[in-house]
Amino acid sequence: MSSIVTEDFVPGRKLVVHVAENGRTFELDCDESAPVEAVQRFIESVSGIRFCDQLLLCLDMKLEPQQPLSAYKLPRDDREVFLYNRARLHQDSPPPPREQFDIPEIPDPPSPSSSQNPHALDDASDPALKALPSYERQFRYHFQRGHVIYVRTQRKFEACEQLLKEQRVQERALDTARGSMDHYYQIVHQMYSDFMKCYSQQHRYHSDLLVNLGRDIERLRSCKLHPTLQTETRRCLLDLLKEENLPKWAEVCAGSHRQFETKITTQLKPAFTELKRRVEDLFSCTASTSIRDVETMIKDHHRYLNEQKSIMQSLSKDVNTVKKLVDDCVNCQLTASLRPHDAVSALGPMYDVHDKNHIPKMQVCDRAITKLLEMSKIKKNEMNLFVHNCMQKVAYIQYIIKDIRSQFPVYKLAMERQDGQFQHLQVVRGIGPAYRACLAEVVRRKASMKLYMGLAGQLADRLAAKREVEVRRREDFLKAQGIYIPRDILASMGLFDSPSHCDVKVDPFDTELLEVDIVDLDRYAPEYLLGMASKAERHAMSKGSISGDSCHLAESGEKSLEKSESEELLDCCESVEIAGTSKLEVENARLKAELASALAQICSFGLEFEYMSLDDSKLDTLLKNNAEKTAEALHLKDEYGKHLQSMLKMKNMQCLSYEKRIQELEQRLSDQYQKFLGGKDASESCKSEVSGNEEVNMPYVSTEPMEEVSCTSASLDAKLAQFSGQPGKAREGVDENMADFLGMSNQQAVSSARNSMDSSMREQHQDELQVGEKCGKETAESMVEPPNITLPCGTAEELDSASKPQDDLLLELQNALDEKSNQCSETESKLKATLEEVAVLRRDLEVSRKLLDESQMNCAHLENCLHEAREEAHTNLCAADRRASEYSALRASAVKMRGLFERLRSCINASPGPAGFADSLHSLALSLASPLNDNEDDGTVEFRACVKVLAERVGLLSQQRARLIKELEEKKELVQSLYTKHQLEKQANKEKISFGHLEVHELAAFILNSAGHYEAINRNCSNYYLSAESVALFTEHSPSRPSYIIGQIVHIERRTVRAPAPIRSNQGDQVNLLSASNVGGSRLGPVPGPTSNPYDLPIGCEYFVVTVAMLPDTIHSPAS
Repeated sequence: MSSIVTEDFVPGRKLVVHVAENGRTFELDCDESAPVEAVQRFIESVSGIRFCDQLLLCLDMKLEPQQPLSAYKLPRDDREVFLYNRARLHQDSPPPPREQFDIPEIPDPPSPSSSQNPHALDDASDPALKALPSYERQFRYHFQRGHVIYVRTQRKFEACEQLLKEQRVQERALDTARGSMDHYYQIVHQMYSDFMKCYSQQHRYHSDLLVNLGRDIERLRSCKLHPTLQTETRRCLLDLLKEENLPKWAEVCAGSHRQFETKITTQLKPAFTELKRRVEDLFSCTASTSIRDVETMIKDHHRYLNEQKSIMQSLSKDVNTVKKLVDDCVNCQLTASLRPHDAVSALGPMYDVHDKNHIPKMQVCDRAITKLLEMSKIKKNEMNLFVHNCMQKVAYIQYIIKDIRSQFPVYKLAMERQDGQFQHLQVVRGIGPAYRACLAEVVRRKASMKLYMGLAGQLADRLAAKREVEVRRREDFLKAQGIYIPRDILASMGLFDSPSHCDVKVDPFDTELLEVDIVDLDRYAPEYLLGMASKAERHAMSKGSISGDSCHLAESGEKSLEKSESEELLDCCESVEIAGTSKLEVENARLKAELASALAQICSFGLEFEYMSLDDSKLDTLLKNNAEKTAEALHLKDEYGKHLQSMLKMKNMQCLSYEKRIQELEQRLSDQYQKFLGGKDASESCKSEVSGNEEVNMPYVSTEPMEEVSCTSASLDAKLAQFSGQPGKAREGVDENMADFLGMSNQQAVSSARNSMDSSMREQHQDELQVGEKCGKETAESMVEPPNITLPCGTAEELDSASKPQDDLLLELQNALDEKSNQCSETESKLKATLEEVAVLRRDLEVSRKLLDESQMNCAHLENCLHEAREEAHTNLCAADRRASEYSALRASAVKMRGLFERLRSCINASPGPAGFADSLHSLALSLASPLNDNEDDGTVEFRACVKVLAERVGLLSQQRARLIKELEEKKELVQSLYTKHQLEKQANKEKISFGHLEVHELAAFILNSAGHYEAINRNCSNYYLSAESVALFTEHSPSRPSYIIGQIVHIERRTVRAPAPIRSNQGDQVNLLSASNVGGSRLGPVPGPTSNPYDLPIGCEYFVVTVAMLPDTIHSPAS
């Protein structure tokens, strides 16, 4: 845990420390400079938890003893420190002791007595006055008793609150411990997730290699090498491998694969599942419900304290009342309305209320609070046990976390070993893509060479053009300045030189490349060699759905793949052809090179990149996104097709409406022309009526549609002007109403036809409208202007006089009209054909533009995808290189450390004894003192330092051992001498004869007195006699009685001389009595009952019978 806190620090006054196992709280007055060790020492003195068993946590930080409090931003008022006892975290640790919460008992007040508390009214003659002091004493007793009950209840309630506070502290301490444990669990969980992700990818890839090994072999066998590459021993791609070794490699890989899978499924996964279950079980256990129940009960029982307070107020008020009455009676201040008898009668009910209501209620409240206290103790004990069990679970979970965390490096090494074993099968899978990539590289180099040559030719052409411009500029300069400056001066200046020709020459290269083109890739290296047939099919489907049925979409996509780069090159070389290399050929070569490069890069990705870069979730997401995009592209294609069909239907409807409108206009014009002809017949009939049978040659008027007549040229207008040269004669007879009617009707027809055109057609076909407007204007002008071919309706005489020249003019007009009509028909047919061709071209251009835009969008999308794939591949490659370097460094360090440990182990095992071990360790330290190189890591340097320190300390210990052995030898000799001396002294003490107070196990000397008894030699107390058994023991081996006996005391029996008992007839009874009195073992004490007086001592005198044992070296003197 980190001890660095970056937030602002405002120190507080006190450091609050909570003990997790019991919820106790300690407040320490200290500043931020105090070390943590001092705090731990103080806690050890007040809590009894040893210093080495203390674990202090604040938030997610562990407090280290050598750090000051300021390192953890302590003390602060908003932070608290929790103390955990490591001794309680072991699985075999005993449960916490039961909670002991002793409340000091307050004794009840003594009963009131008049003798103890006399009053002046006790001797009053009036019984009422005499009862007032008794009531006062009783009321005071009730108040004092109620106060004792209230204080007792209040202390119990405070104890309940204290227990609740401690439970809350324990809950926070448990949450802190859980948070610390959860921090490490999340780290392990992330490590496990990352490892399982890598393992699943590797497992899926290796399983695919094993399952599809036969398919890959068949593909390699079916793919023949290029004819140029084939030899007698190499016909197909499979010949590049040792086919006989493939089954062995597959078997080894399959066994290792199954073994590693079993290791993961039977050890790592169950261990982590068990860890996860324990963590979830730990977090599911909570004590908040119990704490809330206790809190609710305490809040509910608070009413008992309030009730006792109200009772105490009532008792205090009654005491004041009776005191006032007694004081008034003593001072004779009672009024006439309140007499002593009335006061006594009023105090009686109050006393009954106290005795029967108030005091029992307070006792009931006290018992309720007592039950609450017992319940709080039970809950507190349960909380202590719960915290104890949870902390043990936390400690065990942390142990499991540490164990699982230490296993991940081993499993990662196993994964790397798996990759090494599957290297041969990866070669089988990678031969096909590598072969296809090589052929694509051949195609790319060929296209690149052609592109290089073409760019060189274009560069030569550009330089030649630059030279021509420079030559012309110099000639112009000399021509302009040569008028003023002499030619020799200009020559001296060197202004007659001209730029030399630039010859761009490129030596041939890549002359040994295979004869392979882009179309030959699928023949010599089919796409199934990549192992991604399904993806290719999906790509083909999506590509077909996007491009529709257009076959030139791929070409436009390839051309737009590197559009930004090609524009820069093509802007420089325009469209000039150099040595058979044109701009289009250069562009095609560039596109072919880019396509071959993309194919080679796709082949270089390989199947391993597919599996290693995408896990299951990302693969599903990618497939889902591709499916969505394909569906969206298909939907857009269908929508665009529907849009084109709707536009086509709309244009067809517009064309039908235009045709219908034209037919209507033609019908109207033909009707108007028929009316015009009817008017001419009427004029002829009028003329025949006037002139009789005289015939007049009228001009011929064509019956073609008016729109054809309207397209005549200006020559026709000139001739009509000649026809109307006599305004007085020709125009006077013209029907002005008819002319105005025809002009207005034609103008309205043209206007209605023009207004009926759709606005969308005018926007799309502006050229058509311009031509149509031009023709429409001519038609309108011709229709507005009254036709001069109509005959004036005049008198017969005027017609007869002008009939002859009019006939000639009408013939000319008729011929001219026929010619112009034919020209108009041809022009109109050409115009219609041109308009139709323009419309078709515009539709094709619009479709091509749409397809081009769509192709550019698709190519841009493909380019972005390719760029992202490149970036991701580069990132993965960098990460792989970094991890490989880290693993190499770690492996080198591990090998070094293993070598050092092997040397240390050999040093330890080869040592015959402690001295040899110290010498070998010292020699090892000397050999490790000088490093071989300067690039050693910190672990090796630290190991060498540790070995050096260990050698020094082992040497010191060896010296101390030798010195201690020497000292031990000296001490041993000293102890042996002391022990010998002690034994001698002990033997001497045993052989000393005691002449004072005799004790058991001591030596005593007995001499034979004049009475024939052996009496002990004793200077303090006499009357010690040797027992008959001891005398017999000493005399049975001797012919005479010795004068003295020396023996070791084994028993002393005290006796008292008593009056002689009645003489019995049988002397054996006395002997039996005497023998019975000797039974007692080594117990020293008087024997009751009558006894004999063998030593002739006075009655009442005490004497002692001593039993001794023989000494092996006792020397008996001869009998006297």
